[in-house]
Amino acid sequence: MFIMKVSGTPVGFCIMKNHKSSYPENFLNEFFIPEYILVSGGKFEVPSVAPTCPTIVFVNSKSGGQLGSELLVTYRSVLNENQVFDLGEEAPDKVLRRLYLNIENLKFNKDALATTIEKQLRIIVAGGDGTAGWLLGVVSDLKLSHPPPIATVPLGTGNNLPFAFGWGKKNPGTDRESVLKFLKQVMEGKEMEIDSWHILMRMKSAPKEGSCDPIAPLELPHSLHAFNRVSDTDELNVSGYDTFRGGFWNYFSMGMDAQVSYAFHCERKLHPEKFKNQLTNQSTYAKIGCTQGWFAASLFHPSSKNIAQLINVKVMQRHGGWKDLKIHHSIRSILCLNLPSFSGGLNPWGTPNQHKSRDRDLTPPYVDDGLIEIVGFRDAWHGLVLLAPKGHGTRLAQTHRVRFEFHKGAAECTYMRMDGEPWKQPLPVEDDTTVVEISHLGRVKMLATQNCISKSVKDPSIPHSHEQEDDDDDKCGYISPQLDTDNNSRNVNYGNEDGTL
Repeated sequence: MFIMKVSGTPVGFCIMKNHKSSYPENFLNEFFIPEYILVSGGKFEVPSVAPTCPTIVFVNSKSGGQLGSELLVTYRSVLNENQVFDLGEEAPDKVLRRLYLNIENLKFNKDALATTIEKQLRIIVAGGDGTAGWLLGVVSDLKLSHPPPIATVPLGTGNNLPFAFGWGKKNPGTDRESVLKFLKQVMEGKEMEIDSWHILMRMKSAPKEGSCDPIAPLELPHSLHAFNRVSDTDELNVSGYDTFRGGFWNYFSMGMDAQVSYAFHCERKLHPEKFKNQLTNQSTYAKIGCTQGWFAASLFHPSSKNIAQLINVKVMQRHGGWKDLKIHHSIRSILCLNLPSFSGGLNPWGTPNQHKSRDRDLTPPYVDDGLIEIVGFRDAWHGLVLLAPKGHGTRLAQTHRVRFEFHKGAAECTYMRMDGEPWKQPLPVEDDTTVVEISHLGRVKMLATQNCISKSVKDPSIPHSHEQEDDDDDKCGYISPQLDTDNNSRNVNYGNEDGTL
């Protein structure tokens, strides 16, 4: 091992001696962050040329079987070890608060390199969709003046977030050459803004004594947290209720798909030794889907647990009033989707054809249009239609705000999932209401490859023809009378009575 130098100045990272590589000798210098910027009081060393792509790396060492720990070792071998963090040892919010506090102190002392690194910093996060959502939430909560864009290494099972932005969905190689290739893609990547969605969940507080147990904190996603009060003017601020808030960037779902995901999650926690690679995980996921009855839902899934029997769904109209959204009685899973990637890279919304775009004001699933797509599925066989070139789920609505109200019914619980993290949600047992409300919050920065599938409304290269759009819905969904539509409203677009569009 030896210390790399630029113009005679040590730059502080180690590379393998005599290791042949197709990359320039000073390639890694572009990602290097000096010690004194990473750690207050660290060794003071300034490269002769500022790095063009300074990068912080977060790795979930428990993701991908053994891949996470192997990737952690490789990144630490090619970069400054203090640039690479194991999420199992240190939470990202602590790391980034410490880093940005140090940068602010250095900027106060007129350190030009600190200013440059703050503006050009990029983040790599290696893990599943839940890990990626965790980092996005942390960066969003910090409210930085120059929030860094985030690139995602696919180490999970579905890898919907990485796939949406061109980073692939297969688990990557963990060798040095694979890491260098990914770093080169990060350097060449483009920044994209994507919508951020805020979620509020309110339920009646659990009694201090009795059989009703509250949700265990560890069962909730990283990005969903309990808190005491919302604003005094908010109608969700009700005494005697627990309130949770959080955010997501890809999807929120409930129903049978989340139930299968939760069963997989529990099995993996009980027998982690069985989940060592992506192929095995996907095979196990499919088997669990069969045992849960997702492929024969009409036989194994009681109608009392269908979406229409559990909840009232309301969408916000442009002029500010809530309007009921009718859900067909056969829908067993409902999905609120922000990105065109779900269940391993499938696009449940598809691209509405010219007729739907004109008559119902529907649009493709742009990632920064302030709208979320709401889609329903009957069962796994219905989901298989997504494998067809122009297949899509049951389109229910596009809106900037949606509300789900759960009342006392035949089911004691349902299942929810947010950006890859599932949980079991108890439902009301008395005459009270559990509310889940989703609203547009703002935007965050992602790092994407040049040819990713995610599209921006601001992208001038997006074609305006309808050649790649889906066929009429009688080939993909139901046929039924239409609901009233508000064609003057851009902020909420409705489907048919059964939800098809």
